[in-house]
Amino acid sequence: MRIKGKNFDGEGGKEEEQKLVVGYALTLKKKKSFLQPEFERLACKKGILFVAIDVNLPLSDQGPFDIILHKLLGKEWGDIVEDYRQTHPEVIVIDPPYAIQHLHNRQSMLQDVVDLNLSDFHGRVGVPKQMVIMKDPLSIPDEVAKAGLKLPLVAKPLVVDGSAKSHELFLACDWSSLSELEPPLVLQEFVNHDGILFKIYIVGDAIKVVRRFSLSNVNQCQLAKVPGIFPFPRVSSAAASADDADLDPRVAELPPRPLLERLSKELRHRLGLRLFNIDMIREHGTRDIFYVIDINYFPDFLLTFKKKKYRAISCED
Repeated sequence: MRIKGKNFDGEGGKEEEQKLVVGYALTLKKKKSFLQPEFERLACKKGILFVAIDVNLPLSDQGPFDIILHKLLGKEWGDIVEDYRQTHPEVIVIDPPYAIQHLHNRQSMLQDVVDLNLSDFHGRVGVPKQMVIMKDPLSIPDEVAKAGLKLPLVAKPLVVDGSAKSHELFLACDWSSLSELEPPLVLQEFVNHDGILFKIYIVGDAIKVVRRFSLSNVNQCQLAKVPGIFPFPRVSSAAASADDADLDPRVAELPPRPLLERLSKELRHRLGLRLFNIDMIREHGTRDIFYVIDINYFPDFLLTFKKKKYRAISCED
């Protein structure tokens, strides 16, 4: 039991240092990628204990917990966590289900970036021009023309539900191919960014930025030669890391730290989240014009792995 910040073993009354107990409810895939043995050992040394939550038992009957860490889909689970938050205000829940839900829709997830005023703060941050198509794929070419979007376009499923299909991205290079897309979806103008994407990981007030290889620049001559729709390569894989590549300094230069700190602080407040990542690109030929193209909750890369040692990112807020 816990008494004034101490634990007692219940037998000889031996006093032990109290650990911070983190109850977790994660998918099997997320558990494998997040709770790796090296990380758990490091957490234990830091006085942090991870305890699995049994989703088949009432949450209030488990614990006690200092923190609830979760990433499970479904309204039922969301209601359970929200009810727990209301009845256990002393427990930190990472993160509130209603806030996470905001990132399940690609139309709404970037609206908070649009509403920010970061036009002249060590750089400019915006969102590529985009539109939502809900139905009737045959009307897509006309709708895109009316909206004034320019080719090529990145096509993304509107709903992000954790499935492999919700992460299938395509590059549409000609008008006729647009009618082959499957709504509901978001069409986003492709911005040339020299094949480099910045993944900005935010854990509380801590920020970690890594480079990932992305799609190369596309020009009009290339568009004329390669009509159609092409799968857009995933850039979240560790194999796509560009941190150690020999890159042009103008391309490899990370976004200004003050800009990232301001952006992350504003989005943490607006989104109500502690644990997420931002996908950002720098427009080709510029040094200070950036675009946010995606926001993801509870990304896989929460640790930096160098020389076979983990360095944990602080989760304080």
